[in-house]
Amino acid sequence: MKALIWEGVNDLKVEQVPDPRIQNRQDAIVKVLRSTTCGSDLHLIGGYIPFMRAGDVLGHEFLGEIVEVGPDVGKHKVGDRVVVSSFVACGRCWYCENELYSSCDNGNTNPAITEALWGQAPGGVFGYSHAMGGFAGSHAQYIRVPYADVGAFTIPDGVSEERALFASDAAATGWMGADLGGVRPGDVVAVWGAGAVGQLAARAAMLLGAERVIVIDRYDYRLRMTEEYVGAETLNYEQTEVGAELLERTGGRGPDVCIEAVGMEAHGTGPQFLYDNVKQQLRLETDRPIAVREAIYNCRKGGSVFVLGVFAGLVDKFPLGALMNKGLTLRSAQMHGQRYIPMLLDRMARGELTTEHLATHVMPLEDAPRGYELFQKKLDGCVRAVFVPN
Repeated sequence: MKALIWEGVNDLKVEQVPDPRIQNRQDAIVKVLRSTTCGSDLHLIGGYIPFMRAGDVLGHEFLGEIVEVGPDVGKHKVGDRVVVSSFVACGRCWYCENELYSSCDNGNTNPAITEALWGQAPGGVFGYSHAMGGFAGSHAQYIRVPYADVGAFTIPDGVSEERALFASDAAATGWMGADLGGVRPGDVVAVWGAGAVGQLAARAAMLLGAERVIVIDRYDYRLRMTEEYVGAETLNYEQTEVGAELLERTGGRGPDVCIEAVGMEAHGTGPQFLYDNVKQQLRLETDRPIAVREAIYNCRKGGSVFVLGVFAGLVDKFPLGALMNKGLTLRSAQMHGQRYIPMLLDRMARGELTTEHLATHVMPLEDAPRGYELFQKKLDGCVRAVFVPN
């Protein structure tokens, strides 16, 4: 079959790879109908997460049609159209029973790396390096889905593939940020990042009752899309002093909830960006925490900060004093997809949550390297490139 593989830093190719096969009784084989880029993929492509091997298949956000099931799969049958959580979880360990699916004890089949890095291993992720289980990714014609009864969800009739696709990861991630960030009716919420996850975090905050939602970015086309399709307010941080403007819009108090949806390659202005960029390139720190710092500094006293962006290791100049003395609650998590996807699909079916606008560039899998170039360099108004493998 055809698949998009990582050959080295910033080197992607579409090649023939072996077809997946049933390996365990709870597996399903899915024919991929849609798969999309994600900002966290860029960390792999750029070499910031050093656990990739040449020939690894990329991609973790997808939907498709089941073409084969293992003997212990009971909820799905051949022909079902399903969206699949990007995180692999067993559904029966302590973490899964407590809906902390991305912390699953059994989803990561190669836990030694992350145990050494972080003290404990999270679950596995499709197409996200050998540190996260070494699973083949979704930018391929077919994919093996472990624990299919736990991680695959039937798409309601009438929900388009472009809409359902984003339930796999982006919508679930965004909703988690608003939910676990503690958004309540009447809150003012600020979101750093107007990519797909940031937009969907903003939409989730609105659906959870936030009075005002303000999204911060530097790309005008993403900010315009956020205003048009999400209905949130926006700020361009290259044109406005963010801290002063947030105080102005909140009566001098600051946002109740701040959601960081940028991650380890955050951009910024002024000396802090130069400092972080140089230290990251020299591997003196692994991540650029610019947006996290801004969220902590600008959140109101006693407020909540939720980190949605992907971080890999160590950061410098973390404002622990501000966090402690302002009495902030800081939370983060990888995406608990199985917790949110059924609800998201229901909302999509009712028209409460629409995501088609995020699929700005739809193309065959053969064009995936070009799709990632558009996505990475923010060319031609690209928010997400979506690949059609079959």
